[in-house]
Amino acid sequence: MPATAGTEIIKQAVSLACRAPSLHNSQPWRWVAGRDALKLFLNPTRVLNYDQSRREALIGCGAALHHLRVAMTAGGWRTHIKRFPSRDPNHLASLEFTPMDRVTDDDRHLADAMLVRRSDRLPFRGPTNWDVFEPALHRVVDSDAVHLEVFPDDLRPQLAEASQIATSLRLSDSAYHTEIGWWTGEFRSWDGIPYASLVSAAEGDRVDVGRHFPVKSGGDRRVEIPEDHAKLVLLSTDTDSPADALASGEALSAVLLECTMAGLATCTLTHVT
Repeated sequence: MPATAGTEIIKQAVSLACRAPSLHNSQPWRWVAGRDALKLFLNPTRVLNYDQSRREALIGCGAALHHLRVAMTAGGWRTHIKRFPSRDPNHLASLEFTPMDRVTDDDRHLADAMLVRRSDRLPFRGPTNWDVFEPALHRVVDSDAVHLEVFPDDLRPQLAEASQIATSLRLSDSAYHTEIGWWTGEFRSWDGIPYASLVSAAEGDRVDVGRHFPVKSGGDRRVEIPEDHAKLVLLSTDTDSPADALASGEALSAVLLECTMAGLATCTLTHVT
């Protein structure tokens, strides 16, 4: 009889997977452990009202799926994934596990990155040694469905304008702002955006490509960085199917963890698209 992953290691892996990024930290996934497989479902009750296509939620679930695979690898188990295995559109994947011969230090470091990665909305310095690091990002996006491109710096003004247009289009959308306010409220504990992760008005003014959230009171951090110099990376797909959105989330997780291992801060943006 082949070895099977124990309940405790699967529980630990799921716990790590739930640290994956999702829109406003809405955590739109549901994990179900069966006799023969671990199953990932989209949780419709945690899909935001303005995400009617469920695309954002599927991206978040894809990130959780990749996080789960990384966690199981660090625990010595190879993950075999069947995506969209049934007629239930909310059933995104079924996962089975087989033991690995060895676990590398890189496998463990990648899992450790899940514990320290977070969204950083403050202005960034420009990354050093980018020419050396960029090929690593292309290597980790190993899906044929997802493409990674780095925006040239001279396109930044156009991206900043697109970001501002996206914000202006929402100015009078009261339902949007109500929902944003709910997910950023100070009472949030285990989901939503922690109040400490929000930026003040002065801090936000120094980030030209970024989503506008309710501002927090307080000081001005990283005053030594007068304007944001983050590299801007695009993940895209040729079509816009649920499978593409799920694959985008898996690629997003891979990119964020690779950046975290390299000591780079990151912040995901979707409002421009």
